[in-house]
Amino acid sequence: MKKRYVVTLMLSAVLALGGCASSLTGDVYSRDDARAPQTVRMGTVESVRLVQIEGTKTVIGPAAGAAIGGVAGSSVGGGKGSAIAAIVGALAGGVAGAAAEEGITRTQGVEITVHEDGGYTRAYVQEVAEGVNFAPGDRVRIMSVNGQSRVVK
Repeated sequence: MKKRYVVTLMLSAVLALGGCASSLTGDVYSRDDARAPQTVRMGTVESVRLVQIEGTKTVIGPAAGAAIGGVAGSSVGGGKGSAIAAIVGALAGGVAGAAAEEGITRTQGVEITVHEDGGYTRAYVQEVAEGVNFAPGDRVRIMSVNGQSRVVK
């Protein structure tokens, strides 16, 4: 019975973490951005470099890890030993859950430095989109909506 409970908790944690992931590519819009007017600027790519976009750090990872660690720890020993093992398991699980969430949601990004036609040079970081490669000299559009910008070809 306890094994089934632990497996259910683990699957729930994985599904919850998957739900935290959001796309940061140039071709995905949030619901709030979908119908909002956008400012469009044109520019030329000066440089491109790969970067790492850190993962999310919400309460879901540590909470799921603590729950799983606590259940797993409580199955060790009996009496006070079981209670202590549950506490230690919950603490260790919380730390492991936080690290797992950040690692699972970490993505490969690209920093695109653009010399805009208005004279400004700015760098934009976004998730790498499959099939979309930027290179120095490319003409691009910078789409800005609700305080967020993306670079698109």
